[in-house]
Amino acid sequence: MATPLVLLALLAEGAKHGYELKREHDERLPGAKPLPYGQVYSTLQRLERDGFVAVAGVVQEGGPERTVYELTPKGTGKLRAWLAETEPPLPYVGGALFARVIMALVAGGDARAALDRQRAAHLERMRELTRAKTAPDASAAAVLAADFALLHLDADLRWMELAVRRLSDLTEEMNR
Repeated sequence: MATPLVLLALLAEGAKHGYELKREHDERLPGAKPLPYGQVYSTLQRLERDGFVAVAGVVQEGGPERTVYELTPKGTGKLRAWLAETEPPLPYVGGALFARVIMALVAGGDARAALDRQRAAHLERMRELTRAKTAPDASAAAVLAADFALLHLDADLRWMELAVRRLSDLTEEMNR
């Protein structure tokens, strides 16, 4: 994920300080890795250095002073360009699941058992996500995040089923 661009998008709504940006990131991108405060502030410093954001002022809301940032015209242009881009499909297979199964075959491990364990873990995660997205208080962003994860898990499950069917061929190939 492009953290600087996500922060620019959050600033498109109006000026905000780092704490607000971190909170909004974590709320609006449920299921994504929470953004560390240090990363927010170091990213804001780089965005300011590069002219994409500017300091709009300092506020004190019953606590420490907080620097408020706003999007600059250059930042708005960068954000618009990013939003207009197409995300390219990943060019390589690089998942840990794929690597584990292949290495189990290479090292003489039990690839079928690894696939069975992983399938069980995937199904449990899918149940959790389904409960989360059907909760009465689930936000639209939470539902979209759950759908995104569920479809990826489903693709993994289909690959695991195919891999189990091909294990004998793969084992024979690895032993040549």
